Amino acid sequence: MRAPALLLLAALSLNCAAAPFAVRLGEERVVLDAPPGFADTLDLASPRLRELAEALTSASNRILLFALTDGDLRRFTTGDTPELRRYLLVATPRAMQRDSLGLNQFRAYAADSASPLGNPVDPAEMRGLLNQSPIGRPVLLRELRRTPVMLSLLIASRVPPRVEDRPEYLLYTQTLMLVRGKALSVTAYTIYGSPADQDWLLGITQRWTEDIQQLNGR
Repeated sequence: MRAPALLLLAALSLNCAAAPFAVRLGEERVVLDAPPGFADTLDLASPRLRELAEALTSASNRILLFALTDGDLRRFTTGDTPELRRYLLVATPRAMQRDSLGLNQFRAYAADSASPLGNPVDPAEMRGLLNQSPIGRPVLLRELRRTPVMLSLLIASRVPPRVEDRPEYLLYTQTLMLVRGKALSVTAYTIYGSPADQDWLLGITQRWTEDIQQLNGR
């Protein structure tokens, strides 16, 4: 009975995560959803997944969504090791979660968040640049979008390799958004193997951030 029960748990988890859900931040309710093919994992109350999510963001942030691919969630709930090639995170600053931010406050938050990254480098050959950078150091490749309520950045870093002597790179977008007066950090990650991974990342970032705006009537 153990295997069918675990499979049922996985199916229920995926079905529950497929619907938008609301998170209360102060007096506001912000609506979030994972894109198709992903499922939020916070309701699983897994210390292992919580630890992974917390490693992706500052301890000063509150995690609102941490989503794995449907395939990785099935692997996790059946006791297998997730591949963790692609995953998603939404967080908000704990110090601001009860405040209602105006445009000037959001602009200051976005500038403070982006300033440690420095200026975009947009290299012709990303691997060569990252091989010269320390493991784990984020490199700002380029600014994707800037509006009064959004700043979207493309970032990369070299990460510890899973296979010895085979460099591995993480490519991700960080989109800072003002949603219902709340500052959200919306981040999509992919292990970089080819330009197709970057194309996927840029596409899902645009669709997902637009979906969040629509869900919240903005």
